Amino acid sequence: MSDHETIGAAAGPGFDTRTGLRPDQKAEVLIEALPWLQEFAGALVVVKYGGNAMIDDDLKAAFAQDMVFLRQVGLRPVVVHGGGPQISKMLDRVGIASEFRGGLRVTTPEAMEVVRMVLTGQVSRELVGLVNAHAPRAVGLSGEDGGLFGAVRRHATVDGEPVDVGLVGDVVQVNPSAVEDLLEAGRIPVVSTVAPDVDDPTQVLNVNADTAAAALAVALGAKKLIVLTDVEGLYTSWPDPTSLVEQITAGELATLLPSLTSGMVPKMEACLRAVQGGVPRASVIDGRQPHSVLLEVFTSRGNGTMVVPDPDPDPETASVDA
Repeated sequence: MSDHETIGAAAGPGFDTRTGLRPDQKAEVLIEALPWLQEFAGALVVVKYGGNAMIDDDLKAAFAQDMVFLRQVGLRPVVVHGGGPQISKMLDRVGIASEFRGGLRVTTPEAMEVVRMVLTGQVSRELVGLVNAHAPRAVGLSGEDGGLFGAVRRHATVDGEPVDVGLVGDVVQVNPSAVEDLLEAGRIPVVSTVAPDVDDPTQVLNVNADTAAAALAVALGAKKLIVLTDVEGLYTSWPDPTSLVEQITAGELATLLPSLTSGMVPKMEACLRAVQGGVPRASVIDGRQPHSVLLEVFTSRGNGTMVVPDPDPDPETASVDA
C-alpha cells in the first residue's frame, strides 16, 4: 500500500477520502486550511506525544504523517515524548515492580536504567523510523544531548507529606541550541525526556514529558504547544459532556486547576506554564482521533481545548484605577 493509499484510507473503514468526497468538497477542505497555512508559515510548534497515540499502531502512523505534513508545508515541529506504558511493560519483563506514589513513578537506579533505555532506545527510535519512512527528516535526541535539559530532584506528596520517589526530577534549565541546530537543518527533533541532575551531572533523572515540553516551548519561543491526551479536552466537571471547554484564559485555568482530576493536572499545568512563559497558544487535544494534530492546526474549529493569555486590561479602566 502506498503512502497516498494509507492516508486515503485513514478516514475509517468503508470510507475512502479519494472517492467518498466530491471534487468541490475536497477543494473546500483545502481552502479551509489556507488561512492557517498562512498564519503558521515558518512557525515553531512543540508537540507532546503520548497516550493512546503512542500505543495504537494506526495512531502512531497517523501522528508520524502529521509531523511530516507540518514540516513539508513550512512549519517547524518539535516532538517531546514520554513512554509510561512502554516503561511499565519493560520493567515487568525484567522483573522490576512498577510503583507510583503521589502520581509519580518511583525510580530506583535499576528502574532508571530501564527508563533511559526505553525512552531513548525504543520509543524514540520507533517514532523516528515512522517519520523517516515518509521523509528522512527526524532525528532523535534526549535531554542529555547538548545539555538540552537540566533537572532537580523532586518529591511526591502523599497525605500532605513529602515522599522520596528516587531519580525523578523537574526541568529547571533549557539550552535549546541542539534543537535549534536541527531545525535550522530542516530536521524534525524527537526529544526523549531524561535529563541530567544539575547538582550531579553524571546522574540522569526521569522527568515529566508534559512539563519538559512546556519548558522547551518557552525556551524556543514556540508559536504553539500541543499536548496529546486520551480525552476530548478539558472538562470543568468531568465526566459531564456539557462541561467540555473549547477555550480558556490562563487566569481562568489557574483558578480551575485545584479542582481538576489528577490525570489532567500535569497537562493543564504545562499549558499554563507555556502561555505564562510567552507561548501565544497551548492546546490539549484528543490523541485518539487520527490526524488530531492536523485538525488542531489547520481547521477553524480545532480539536480540544485551547489555553490563551489573559486579555490586556482596558486602558481606560487602567487609567481610572491609577
